[in-house]
Amino acid sequence: MKKSTMKKSPRSPFGASIAALLILSMLCVASCALQAADTATITYRRVFKGSSPEFIEIKLSDSGTASSDIRQLSEDADPEPFQISAGVREKVFALAATLHDFQGADLDVHRRIADLGEKTFRYEKGATVYETHFNYTINHDATQLVSIFEGLAQQQQDAAMLEQKLKYDRLGVNDALRQFDNDLSQRILPEPERLLPVLDRIAADTRLVDVARVRARALAERIRTSQPAPAQ
Repeated sequence: MKKSTMKKSPRSPFGASIAALLILSMLCVASCALQAADTATITYRRVFKGSSPEFIEIKLSDSGTASSDIRQLSEDADPEPFQISAGVREKVFALAATLHDFQGADLDVHRRIADLGEKTFRYEKGATVYETHFNYTINHDATQLVSIFEGLAQQQQDAAMLEQKLKYDRLGVNDALRQFDNDLSQRILPEPERLLPVLDRIAADTRLVDVARVRARALAERIRTSQPAPAQ
């Protein structure tokens, strides 16, 4: 009596590919989770009802990403990514470190002064979260942090306004340039060179009035000449 033998069906190449993709996906998820746990993020938030804007939130990560959400409270959240230099990012994290990453930080002046909007500093890294709130502070390091974040917020607003006027309201470009000129003169913008591309486009746009083009060209020249020369 002959034994019946069963032939093994050949392994499907398609099935092997699916298995490989699943393993690769699991490895990617695990890698992303580890990276997220190792990434530190600092958030600055200001909520000031009745002002314009009422809501500002800037997030910076030590991996190099940044986002801003600037709006009225009645509007939906709309964070937008933006570029930031390593120098500014390192300055922010260094100042936060002097404040122990906000762990147990009591920054409010605790005096009866006008409502200047609730401000929040938040540090996150993996499961570690520290947060502090204040209306007004006289702490030197915290004041520097506020200045940097508020400057970044104004810089984003100036850039958005110039782009919006250039696209939809060419007659309003000169007024937007005047506002940017004022902010530049007050030295409140951490990285005004980020606006060079839109300034160059305005200067070259023949559809615009000459006064706007001349102003844009002059502003771009001021920014370029104020930048430190590259190291030899």
